[in-house]
Amino acid sequence: MAANRVGKSDAGAYETTLHLTGNYPKWWTGKRFDRAIKAWACGDTNKTVREVLQEKLYGKVSSPGTGMIPGDAITHRTTKQGIAEAVDTIYVKHASGGTSSVSFKSYQEGRESFQGSAIEVLWFDEEPDSTLYTEGLMRTMTTGGICYLTFTPLQGLSTVVLSFLPNGVPG
Repeated sequence: MAANRVGKSDAGAYETTLHLTGNYPKWWTGKRFDRAIKAWACGDTNKTVREVLQEKLYGKVSSPGTGMIPGDAITHRTTKQGIAEAVDTIYVKHASGGTSSVSFKSYQEGRESFQGSAIEVLWFDEEPDSTLYTEGLMRTMTTGGICYLTFTPLQGLSTVVLSFLPNGVPG
């Protein structure tokens, strides 16, 4: 949680790229995956997912590889039906020799679109409601996966915000 325009989404895109590629800097002390992973990058609307998350990771559709994911690491991508210039999934070479994937999801797709899959990495950019957050966390339970959020707490002391505060109360 931090103020607007301080680089939260850039940090989320950087960490997602590290996990997708397996190319961690020597100083990285966070979670590491030694195998290809499945990730989701999620935002509040299809438009912001395309204009923020997709651009930060992939670049513009007309300029693939200009985002955080190096162009030579991208094997291919699929497009999202019904949303102009929106990418659905990017496939990325992992240092292990496997292929990772990151799929883009929006909160407006509803909780049902977050059901069923097992994933290693879940990035929420902007605060999800508690039902999406909980459903997303469930996707990482059997994989040893991780979930991180990058957001400004514009909804105040919501259930999600309170879950990150000691004893669920502001300090």
